[in-house]
Amino acid sequence: MENAPGRLPRLASDYLGLEIRSLSLFWAKLALALTGVDYSLVSTAVGMEVGSMSDEGSRPWSSKLTRRDALKLGALAGVGASVAALGTNEITAASAPSDLNEKTILELQALMSNGELTAVGLLDFYLNRIGKLDQAGPRVNSIIELNPDARDIARALDQERRQKGPRGLLHGIPVLLKDNVDTHDKLQTAAGSLALVGIPPPVQDSTVTAKLRNAGAVILGKAGLAEWANFRGIASTSGWSGRGGLCNNPYIIDCNPSGSSSGSAAAVAANFTSVAIGTETDGSIVGPANNCGVVGIKPTVGLVSRAGVIPISHTQDTVGPHGRTVADAAAVLSAIASSSFDGRDAATGGVPLGWRDTGRNRPAIPADYTAFLNPNGLHGARIGVAQQYDGPNLKMAALFDAALATMTAAGATLVPVDFQHFDSIFSFGDEITVLFFDFHKDLNAYLATRIGATIHTIDDVIAFNSAHAEQELKFFGQELMIAARDTDINDPATVAAYNASLSNDQLFGASEGIDALLAAHSLDAIVAPTDSPAWTTDLVNGDHFTSSGTPSPAAIVGYPIINVPSGMSYDLLPVGVSFYGTAFSEPTLIKVASGFEHAMHARRQPKFLPTFPSASPGSGPDRGEGHGRIKPEVARARMM
Repeated sequence: MENAPGRLPRLASDYLGLEIRSLSLFWAKLALALTGVDYSLVSTAVGMEVGSMSDEGSRPWSSKLTRRDALKLGALAGVGASVAALGTNEITAASAPSDLNEKTILELQALMSNGELTAVGLLDFYLNRIGKLDQAGPRVNSIIELNPDARDIARALDQERRQKGPRGLLHGIPVLLKDNVDTHDKLQTAAGSLALVGIPPPVQDSTVTAKLRNAGAVILGKAGLAEWANFRGIASTSGWSGRGGLCNNPYIIDCNPSGSSSGSAAAVAANFTSVAIGTETDGSIVGPANNCGVVGIKPTVGLVSRAGVIPISHTQDTVGPHGRTVADAAAVLSAIASSSFDGRDAATGGVPLGWRDTGRNRPAIPADYTAFLNPNGLHGARIGVAQQYDGPNLKMAALFDAALATMTAAGATLVPVDFQHFDSIFSFGDEITVLFFDFHKDLNAYLATRIGATIHTIDDVIAFNSAHAEQELKFFGQELMIAARDTDINDPATVAAYNASLSNDQLFGASEGIDALLAAHSLDAIVAPTDSPAWTTDLVNGDHFTSSGTPSPAAIVGYPIINVPSGMSYDLLPVGVSFYGTAFSEPTLIKVASGFEHAMHARRQPKFLPTFPSASPGSGPDRGEGHGRIKPEVARARMM
């Protein structure tokens, strides 16, 4: 559909032909589909046979195929086996090593310091599990590409530890990066798109990658994601990209991992890596953390540099960790946070949208976020309970009630709160106006940094997708990308509309939103259910979100969120709660989140079930009469 010159593309129901509310969390979805890359081609191309390196003296094997040829051939081969066949492989979770499962970073460091484990040994452990469970057996398919240099890096770090001692908590720890995070090495950075496969690597590491390397982390590889962080088409299925195919949920393989950082969360959940890096514009870290039963920290916009990260929006984008514990995620945040200005990302010298023109300045950034961990972090805390997230999914609501009871028992005072502009936030009208404008501008700016690429603009991406429709557009289209392309970012009327939407977002999410609620009730944080349990993946109709989801009020103003696992629906599928607050409130959020984690003990390892069992699941807190709100009689008792 063409737009009149000088006008923003019509967004809501009239532009896209559906109710705007059905787009809830669309940018947080991972594009799902069936695997399009034969993993043997990829492992051959990168010179590494997964699972073959348990011996210190073994060496990667090479191939006659060039890496570029293998990536192109594998990626363009089309989709593979059906979802229904995923449970038929005879290799099961029981065949994979598990002795290091669930080990925290601190526990792994203790083993390495005592000489009981090396970085090479830890890497081999994860490679073995990846070979048996990610790319075979149940086939989670969370990892797009492995780093051919990972073992050499681990070996060098082991030698450094022997000679000089560890650099810090991340020394020798494998970290998986989402496929939109630049690495100047042999890995691809493609945002899941075939358009960027096979071109020269970025000319330098992203700032986050460089910080992780400096901290002694081992870059394990690239994680699957929703293509272009799921800012491409409407009826998308979280977990699919043209480059990577379908990422699945390790708890139940035919259920959805959510997105767009689905591979990052799924790999951490499945013990394929210690920690992973995701990105979020609105829900893309905490949504997958919810569905995959891990901790996700979505930092304040500008706390972590976005330099060298394929963007959607400079207003809302941020980079953050997935971990199995709050402590592990906090350790990664310590390594990647920007305590000083990064000239490649102006946001690292300022404040997010919620604080602009308020007189509030950027504070000093802590050197170590693990200092704020506190097993009693809920004691004496005042937590606002968002009351407007009720949806049709009683499984989510009953588990949320159980989580609230745990918070109270741990010494928190719970205060019911309502967002004044909840309906305006979740109409997405202003947010999507901002995202279309930013995506057009920011993507073009990023593509200009990819020297040697044939894709230079958003127009080129759209044209590539159309020319390779069988591979890229088989399951859903590119309506969002076209709408962003059609946004005239140089037209004065369009710029005025964009600025008006920024002002509305700040009003709705901050000054009369989160900041107003925190001040009015003297709150430390606000909590809400992150999302419903994972749904069965549906490539035909797209994602099946059954609630509005937590992230949007914080997303539109650049405020932080932490998801913590809170329970298991039917004892099979994890769900979480999200704590959020004002800009740069990560210390407080880590304190209360770690306190909740200690009190709740909700994290469970996945079982890699092929499908939801037909037998009636056992009883549990999610099968009661939960409603997701504080019961009136309990609320009175909890309030001071």
